[in-house]
Amino acid sequence: QVQLVESGGGLVQSGGSLRLSCAPSRSVFSINDMGWYRQVPGKQRELVATMTSGGSTNYADFVKGRFTISRDNAKNTVYLQMNSLKPEDTAVYSCYARILWVVRWDDYWGQGTQVTVSS
Repeated sequence: QVQLVESGGGLVQSGGSLRLSCAPSRSVFSINDMGWYRQVPGKQRELVATMTSGGSTNYADFVKGRFTISRDNAKNTVYLQMNSLKPEDTAVYSCYARILWVVRWDDYWGQGTQVTVSS
């Protein structure tokens, strides 16, 4: 089976930066979309940013100009550079990827990494 492994979360002061990384736990045949979502307790999970294998990106309005998503297709790794962080960015950030494993495409999710922004 394939798991998505995230890293890079933590505690940062308002205005600071963090970089999240995510990659599959083993080699896979192919990856289509990759991205990041976030969730706070009591609220629905929301899209942060996604990126296709061809490089097209989609950002939530609340992160435009502050966050940047990127991919290293050779390493099957997706990154989220988060700058100018605000306390309202505090959430569990989860990685997402649509992966071709053996003969089928499936959606995979990471366990999530906590990002806490102090004021």
